[in-house]
Amino acid sequence: MYEKLRQYQPVNEQEMMDKQAMLDFIDKNADALDRSNLVAHVTSSAIVVNETLDKVLFAHHNIYDSYGWIGGHNDGDGDCLRVALKEAHEETGLVHIRPYNDEILGVDIIHVTNHIKKGLFVPDHLHLNVTYLLVADETETPAVNPEEHSAIQWFSMDEVFDVIDEERMIPIYTKLFQKVEQIREGTSV
Repeated sequence: MYEKLRQYQPVNEQEMMDKQAMLDFIDKNADALDRSNLVAHVTSSAIVVNETLDKVLFAHHNIYDSYGWIGGHNDGDGDCLRVALKEAHEETGLVHIRPYNDEILGVDIIHVTNHIKKGLFVPDHLHLNVTYLLVADETETPAVNPEEHSAIQWFSMDEVFDVIDEERMIPIYTKLFQKVEQIREGTSV
């Protein structure tokens, strides 16, 4: 994971600064992959798209009360792509999900406000998030994981913004969707 993150080419100043901060934090904190680090920890997310790269699968997250991407905590696993795939299978119930490639799609440091999860208080902290592009079979029926979500469905990348209630995530999704658009148009690898 660290080598992939080091090799990642940021697309803007935000990613450049977040990448450096992530690498610095990981280098200085042996527990950066674990939730036991209450300040920050590595998470892996996925933009799950259909085969034609024109729809995205988003879930309505119980904690954030908003539609959003699929992903989760690394919990000690340094292979962010493996974690993103595992989370995609667990959170969607879909069988046919594959990486578009093994390259990082985006990096972001995301502030998570305190909340209650499974009856326990979780303090404010940062997610050092690595995102991948995954491709799923749109004809497969996704399954809601009631512990995590209240709904999961396919959206066009334009209409999904109508159901996102987390303002802080809109710039992140906008950036990632622009990258997917470039891939679809063949202007990016």
